Amino acid sequence: MRTSLRLLVPLLVLLPRTAPAQDAPPGLAVLVLGSGGPRASPRASVGNLLLVDGRARVLIDAGPGTFVRAGEAHADLSALDTVLLTHLHVDHSGELPAFVKTRALDADGPVRMRVLGPSGNSLFPSTAAFVEGLFGARGLYRYLHDFGAPMRVSGENIPAALGSPPRTVKLDGGLTVTGQAIHHGDTPAVAFRVETAGRSIVFAGDVDPSGLASLGKLARDADLLVVSCAVLDPPGSPEALYQRHSPPKRIGEMAAAAGVKALLLTHIPPAVEAEASQALASIRSSFHGQVTLAQDGLRVPLPSLAPPVTPLAGPPPRPPPGDGPPCRTDSDCEKGTVCVSCGSVATCVHGCRTKADCPPGEVCQQVQCIRCPCPALCMGR
Repeated sequence: MRTSLRLLVPLLVLLPRTAPAQDAPPGLAVLVLGSGGPRASPRASVGNLLLVDGRARVLIDAGPGTFVRAGEAHADLSALDTVLLTHLHVDHSGELPAFVKTRALDADGPVRMRVLGPSGNSLFPSTAAFVEGLFGARGLYRYLHDFGAPMRVSGENIPAALGSPPRTVKLDGGLTVTGQAIHHGDTPAVAFRVETAGRSIVFAGDVDPSGLASLGKLARDADLLVVSCAVLDPPGSPEALYQRHSPPKRIGEMAAAAGVKALLLTHIPPAVEAEASQALASIRSSFHGQVTLAQDGLRVPLPSLAPPVTPLAGPPPRPPPGDGPPCRTDSDCEKGTVCVSCGSVATCVHGCRTKADCPPGEVCQQVQCIRCPCPALCMGR
C-alpha cells in the first residue's frame, strides 16, 4: 500500500503478532481509509474497509477522500457488497457514490450492494430514503442502474432512537452484522458489530456521552472497537462539541467496563492530534488493552489473528523498534542506527537509505527498515 510517508506516529501501541491456531477463522483486518474530518486536513474524512483474507467485504463510512485512499492502498474491491453508515453527516457518507460506481465498472455480472444505516428524523432522511435519493429510479445517480453492469443498491434502516432493539443481518461468507442505536447529538446514529467465527469488530463512528452505555453493551468482549476520538477531555475542546462527542476519559472507561480487547481511535482533528499523548494517557488511565491512533492507510489485523513473522532467506531481519537499546535522539545510537519511537519508549534500529539496504520483505521508510513493527509505519509498504 502506498500513501504519504510518515516517519513517526508517537505513542502507538503495537498490535502483537501471534501465530494463528490450526483452526483459526478467516483473517480479519481493518484498513483505515480516512481518519480525519470534518474540516480540511491532510487526513481523509472517516472511512474503513473490513478485509477478510485480504479482500474488502464491508465498507464502514465513506467520507471525502476515502475513495482515493482505497486506490492508494490498492484495495481489492471486487467482493465489496455491504456498506455500513454510522450516520449521514457528509464527512461519513459523502463518497458513497464513488464506491458504488467502481463496483459497477469492475463487475462481470449483476451487482447488489446493501447499505445499512440509521433511520431518520426531521433533519436527516432515513438510510433507505438516502440511498433511494442517490441510486433509485429518480435518484441523482440513477444512471448507475445499468452502467457497466446491472446494479441494484438498496438501503436498509437500523432503528436509531436510543433504547431501540438491535437489528441483526446475515451476510454471505459467514459474516453477521448487528446494528445498535447510539447517540450523536441531534443526528441519528448507530454502531455496528461485525462477527465471524467467534471474532468481532465494533465500529462506532461518533458518539456523545449519552450513547456510551448503548455502545458498551454492543461492544461487550469485542476484539476491536473502532471509535471516534474527536475531542480532548474538558475543557480542552469547545463546549459545544461535547454535545456530539465523548472525551477520551469516558471512552476509556466505557471500553474497560465492556471488556474490549483493543481500541482503534479515529476521526482525529488537528487539535487532538497535537495533544495525542494527553488523549492516550487519559484513555489508559482506565483502559489497559491495546490502543492505536489511526492514520490513513493503516492496516490493523485483529490482535489474535495477526500473521506470524516468517523468517525469509537472505540477511537476518533487523530488530523492530522496541528491541534495541533505549535512546532519546540519534546521537544516543551507534553508527548506522537511528532513534525511532514505536510506542512510549524510543529505541535504536538499523538505518537505511534505499530498499536495497533492507532485508527481504522490508522497505526503507525514510531512514529505517520496516516490516510492520509499528502499524502506522507500514504506510510506505
